[in-house]
Formats: sequence, structure tokens, C-alpha cells
Amino acid sequence: MIDKLSNQSRIIIATVLSFLFFATYDHFFIPKKEVAVEQQAKIEKNVTAKAPIASPTSLNEAQKVPTQKATQDKEEVIAVVVADKYELHIDRLGRISKFYLKESKYTDEDGNRIQVVNTENSPYPLEIRFTDAVLNTQAFATSYTSSASRVKVGEKGSIVTLTQSLSGLLVKKILTFYPNGNYNLEVKLDNPKEYFITPGFRPNVAIDRMTFHGSLIKDADDTLRVIASGDAVGEKGSMAAQFAASTDRYYATMLYNLNTGIDVVVTPEGEDFPLLFIKGKDDLKLGGYIGPKDHVVLTAIDPKLTDVIEYGFFTFISRPLFKLLQFLHEMIGNWGWAIVCMTLLIRLVLFPLTYKGMVSMNKLKALGPKIKELKEKYKGDKQKLNTHTMELYKKHGANPMGGCLPMILQIPVFFAIYRVLQNAIELKGAPWIFWIHDLAVMDPYYILPVAMGVTMFWQQRVTPNNFTDPMQEKIMKFLPLIFTFFFVTFPAGLTLYWFTNNLFSIAQQYYVNSLFGKNKELKVVVSEKKAKK
Repeated sequence: MIDKLSNQSRIIIATVLSFLFFATYDHFFIPKKEVAVEQQAKIEKNVTAKAPIASPTSLNEAQKVPTQKATQDKEEVIAVVVADKYELHIDRLGRISKFYLKESKYTDEDGNRIQVVNTENSPYPLEIRFTDAVLNTQAFATSYTSSASRVKVGEKGSIVTLTQSLSGLLVKKILTFYPNGNYNLEVKLDNPKEYFITPGFRPNVAIDRMTFHGSLIKDADDTLRVIASGDAVGEKGSMAAQFAASTDRYYATMLYNLNTGIDVVVTPEGEDFPLLFIKGKDDLKLGGYIGPKDHVVLTAIDPKLTDVIEYGFFTFISRPLFKLLQFLHEMIGNWGWAIVCMTLLIRLVLFPLTYKGMVSMNKLKALGPKIKELKEKYKGDKQKLNTHTMELYKKHGANPMGGCLPMILQIPVFFAIYRVLQNAIELKGAPWIFWIHDLAVMDPYYILPVAMGVTMFWQQRVTPNNFTDPMQEKIMKFLPLIFTFFFVTFPAGLTLYWFTNNLFSIAQQYYVNSLFGKNKELKVVVSEKKAKK
């Protein structure tokens, strides 16, 4: 049956199905919690209980950074830092071992506070590894002391000093915590020693296969190096990078110095998960951040940090689309209505392209009977059929590719919007109307997916087509049902976009159809007048 499809129909079907595959793949291949635990068990079988040893003597030997797992003793908390938006725990090794988000929207399915630090994998944020093996072993066996056991973060920041006394070496971590989840770190050694400090393993809160998770390094020239989980083999150090971040879909832990830069080392851990280490100095000064990849929060700290919000291949389109969505939200005050307005604006901008495609489809439909006549007349001569068909198209100004080329040109925009709505943590806990209380999760009553399917079917009914094969027509008719089935598990924000896009497409199609109908009526009147004369 596929052999009977026209090139135009093949492109349309392939485009629709490719988008369907892209948009649904992650919902059917989301790694389960058991998988992460199983992977961790595999790692633990291959490591010993001794402390990890950092062995590189320069960034040229970055691949020699050890991958042994740090001993995960039962957490011994020496300091608790509390802010309005978060609470963090510092363990006896001077690491951030827990980081809880306190805002009501950051809760899991059981209503518990979200904990951002990955406790299933090492290392934790702010872990230090020394090149000297003996010193390193001692460092992992010696507890830090804290200047305070509990600290309330003030508006201008609050300081915690961590101290570790080793043989011939005094280590100090001076931390200043701020309300947004960012902090300043100063590491002081009273005796020069080579060491490495890490922002920690990537968060493991929101993971799926289609949304990026792994490590991001922003180089001095603003180039963003993306290292996905499982792709760390062969990665090298980065001299004078601006930041090094470990991220999942919604959350990040990072270290940065946007002025003088940092020397980053990348090393694979376990099944080639990228671990990031910053080469230390006697008096090292860094900025740090743990928390959601919230655009407003990151911009308040420093706009350069917003590059940690990564949209993949279509980032160059996604970023301005998100800024548009953010602007509309500031104007309207509701993310759902902001999505509706953004969809309308995009449809208006793309209307010239859409209009050409719709007019072309109308012309092809009008020529359908004549095409059928040509097929009957030149049934046994394919060359003559093609020649006369192209002449017919040329005579009436119809382009057989005109209906699908505009659609193909719009696909990058649709994919970019998909990325924005999938990655925007701002939609988490954001209500729209009535039954939609969280645009980042699926519609609990399936109303939006069903409405999307109905409008898609409606759109098919009002869109002119030139199907000549019954099987081809059946395939297209089943697409609304297939889309409805897949969109059931999609975030409500994404489904809302697709539903709204269908509504505006239907309105535009009615408008073009009416113009085309009036044009045909005018031609009939003119021809009748000519006949009377």
C-alpha cells in the first residue's frame, strides 16, 4: 500500500509520525527507581571501602582521576543550614549531604520535600580529594568541625566555617550561604597540597531519556560542552571554564567562577557517568549553587548561569520562546494562559507559511477530479501521466509540495516548544483552570488529551485533502486516536499547547477555506458573464 502513496502524503505521514516518536519516546522508556538501584549495586561490587584517591598532577592527565566510590558512612551531620527556600545538611567530611527544597510545589508524589543531592552515588558536593594517597586516606578518616551546628540564612548571607586538621595540614572551608540556594566557597590550606573539589554527582530527582541529564561545562569562550550520562569516556579537562554543573531535567548542582575561571577535570564513574572536579589552589574562591533550574533565580544570581538550562539541539529557538513565555506570564500571571497566548502569537507569526500550505491543499483538492481523469487516461504510461500532471499543476498554479513544505519548516519550532514545556520547572505546581492544578504533570481526568484528539479529528475534517488511496485515508484518520493515546501521559502544559494549537489551526483553516470558496464563486460569476456576452 505504501507504494501507492504520493510523495506529498509520504512526507506528511513521516513528519507526523517522527514528531509522535520524538515526543512520546521518553514516556515509554523512563528509567525506574529499581534501575538506578541496580546500577548502583553494580558499581558497589567493583569498589573497595577505602577512600578514593585523586591522582592527576596536571589537567593533561585528567583521565587518571580515580573513579572509586567514596565510602558512604551513615550520615553524621555536623551542621544544618536553614533558609526560607531550602535546608541543607553538612556531613563530617565537610560535604553537602542533603539539600531539601522547602517551597510547597517542590514535593514528590507522596508529599515529601524534594531532596536534590544524589545519595545513591558519590561524590557529594564539596568533597575534596587529594593527590597524595596517604593524605587522602587520612582526610576521609578525619572529621571536620563546624563553627556552628545550626545556621539561619539571613538576607545578606550567613557564614559557616568548616575545619579539618590533618598531619601537617590544616584545611578550612569558609562557606557563605544566601537565600536563593547559591553560596560562596573559600578553601584555605596552610600548606600547599594538590587537590580537587567537586560539585557532586548529578541530581537524580527528574530523569527521563529524552531530557538531558549529565554534566555541563561552560568554557571561557561561552561554548557549552554537554556530556550526557554514559558518555564520559574520552573527555578531557577544561582550562579556565566559567562553570561546571551536574544536572538532571529540573535540578542542578554547580561550582563556578565567572571572573577568573576554573580548571575542570572530567572523569567517568561507574557506567561512564561524568564526574566533575575543580583543580584546587592554596586559596581557592568559588561560587556554588544547588537547586531548581529556575530562570528567575539563576538570573538573580548571574544571568550567565542560565545556560545550565539546556534544551538540546533546538536551544537557539527554545531560549527566545521561553523568554516570550516568561514575558507573557509576567503580564498575565498564569502559566496556562501564557501558553495559550504564546501559541496564538506563534500561529500568527507562522501564518504566512501556513496560509501558503492551506491554499496549496485547496488547489490540489480542486484538481483532484482532473488528476483522477489523467490517471484513467494514461493508466499504462507513467511518463505521460507525470508530464500531463505537472502541466496541470503549472497551469493552475498548484504545487504538490506546497502543503507539506510549510509543515516541515515549522517542525523545528514545534520541537523547540516541546523542549521548553518539558524542561520548564516553572510549570511545576503551576495551575491553569479548574481541574488543572499542576501543568508539569498529566491531566488527572484526561480531559485535555481527549479534547486534543477531538480537535485533531475536527482539523482533519476541515482540511482539504487529495487522498486517492483508501488505506492512506484510513491511516490519517487513525492519527487523532493514536495521538490521544500517547498524550494521556504527557504534562498538561504540553497537551494544552497542542490542543490550543489545533483550535487556532482550525480557525485559520476555516478562514482560508472561506477565501478559497469566495474566489471560486467569483470565478463562476465571471465565467457566466463572459458566456452571456
